[in-house]
Amino acid sequence: MEVSFKILRQRPNDTPYLENFTLEVEAGNTILDCLNRIKWELDGTLAFRKNCRNTICGSCAMKINGRSALACQQNIASELNHCSQKDAGEIPEITIAPLGNLLIIRDLIVNMQPFWDDLEKVEPYISSQARTIPEREFLQTPEERANLNQMGNCIMCGACYSECNAKQVNPDFVGPHALAKAQRTLADSRDGNQESRLELYHQGTAGVWGCTRCYFCNAVCPMEVAPMDQIGKIKQEILARKSDDSSRPIRHRKVLVELVKAGGWVDERKFGLYVLGNYWRDLQGLLSIAPLGLRMIAKGKFPTSFEASEGTEEVRGLITAIQNSSS
Repeated sequence: MEVSFKILRQRPNDTPYLENFTLEVEAGNTILDCLNRIKWELDGTLAFRKNCRNTICGSCAMKINGRSALACQQNIASELNHCSQKDAGEIPEITIAPLGNLLIIRDLIVNMQPFWDDLEKVEPYISSQARTIPEREFLQTPEERANLNQMGNCIMCGACYSECNAKQVNPDFVGPHALAKAQRTLADSRDGNQESRLELYHQGTAGVWGCTRCYFCNAVCPMEVAPMDQIGKIKQEILARKSDDSSRPIRHRKVLVELVKAGGWVDERKFGLYVLGNYWRDLQGLLSIAPLGLRMIAKGKFPTSFEASEGTEEVRGLITAIQNSSS
């Protein structure tokens, strides 16, 4: 069957443009197979990265039909299933573009240096301070090693980084790849820097509190690392060690749970006052939301009363059970 490949191309200091290439392909051909044929048979100037061709190295990550994926992992049949149906006789199209959140060097090749720089910020190296017998091998039990398997599967392809909404709007955010590696370090029984690491990952919106929980990183990860889940585990470790006074992100999470536990859903009258105003103790925080509050009152948008939801007791019981099981 014939398939048209619309490839976003860009040369240094030039305007990006789409170029069409039509190939006769089979359903089982991978996107990387097709890119190789385009380069070898149609246009030798097409630039893209590749290496293992077996979902190991992560080199061939790119946007395929609008989502980040490995070109060696996706095939024609699966991609055409993602496309909108064409009328009979029309050639189906597959669109290919470079990864997002990274500067383009040429065609499908992006500058990965910011990706690696962000990884370095979480200090993803095991500390040896926990050794008690330094002259002997630092052994782990099979169970301790198994705790690292999911995060250790990360191949640093950049798909999660490319899709990250938080990174797009907040350049300081280190990215889901870095925080998944951070959780791998925290879970390692050989590491002795857990407390200092948690302080590092807790700072501002560069660490875990910068995540917007959009779930895109989990959706596109080719190795099922589930970066957002790993970020959630770090948050739980931090929350267990911090009080409400520690920071707004801590209060945000704890106040949300507290209000839902009390009334089955969030009492909007209290949420902002407790989070930003630190339970009426932070005058500057209270003043910061005063203009919004006054506008809401003027337009009749500020709720004057609160009615608990149906099933509040059941909700409270579920939250209590979860809290007791994790303590």
